[in-house]
Amino acid sequence: MRRTLKAPVFLALLALVLASATPLHAQSVYRNQDYQFQAPRVPESIRFAGKTYYFDRPDLYERLDREFIAFTYAHTNAILMLKRADRMFGQVVPILKKNGVPEDLKYLMAIECNLDPSSVSVAGARGPWQFMKAAARENGLEVGDEVDERYHIQKATEAACKYLKAAYAKYGDWITVAASYNAGQGGISQRIDIQRQKNAMDLALPAETSRYIFRLLTAKFFFEHPEEFGFYVKTEEYYPYVAPKEIITVNGPINSLTDFAEEHGTTYFLLKEANLWLRSDKLTNKAGKTYRIAIP
Repeated sequence: MRRTLKAPVFLALLALVLASATPLHAQSVYRNQDYQFQAPRVPESIRFAGKTYYFDRPDLYERLDREFIAFTYAHTNAILMLKRADRMFGQVVPILKKNGVPEDLKYLMAIECNLDPSSVSVAGARGPWQFMKAAARENGLEVGDEVDERYHIQKATEAACKYLKAAYAKYGDWITVAASYNAGQGGISQRIDIQRQKNAMDLALPAETSRYIFRLLTAKFFFEHPEEFGFYVKTEEYYPYVAPKEIITVNGPINSLTDFAEEHGTTYFLLKEANLWLRSDKLTNKAGKTYRIAIP
């Protein structure tokens, strides 16, 4: 007659086997204190774009607390955003400052695309500022089969500044501007008129937009205090911005971007990575426009 191990004995032996199979380096890296079991406490206030927002009202507290919890446990996106931060913010912040837009508006990119400039939404919004085609063209960007400047970090940021400044002239409050970036100025203006409130924090908004503005506040707190959310990314682990070796100005056609890349000492892949706005393998340029192509 076969003898079988009782469940407690079997589980104890299994635990011993698994423990002996765990690499020593894993045991030393993954310590108990490395795990985040609790989201940070909601602060009394957060200062955003020159204005202090308080969370002493129960609904404001709870809405921010929800986003704090969401950021705490979104490990993949959180870590990648931290690693991408220097590279993206370093390119964008000087443009915001030049246009008179508060630096804190850079966090819109974190909410829009997780700081991934190649991002595409399910609705078709693209690039670091997630412009739809119509909005991109309205704000001066070229959108076509061969050139899509929604992916051009500098030009897309200039277009975003144009939108943000126009919205600020209308609302006079940057959080309300951010709400309009998500819901559209028409939708925000209509709600302001109906509800007789001036600040998006006091408006009844669609669920997505309501969360959007609190995610934005959370993003600022997150990038300034990542350790509060349980994330410890070393400075040397951040992805660096590597400036192009050269900028080539062209105002005619390029029949083959592969040939063009090789002529300038790089590869097709690296050329396209450095110029995400080039969406084809050629640049017909029938209109004779002037383009500046980065050579990595």
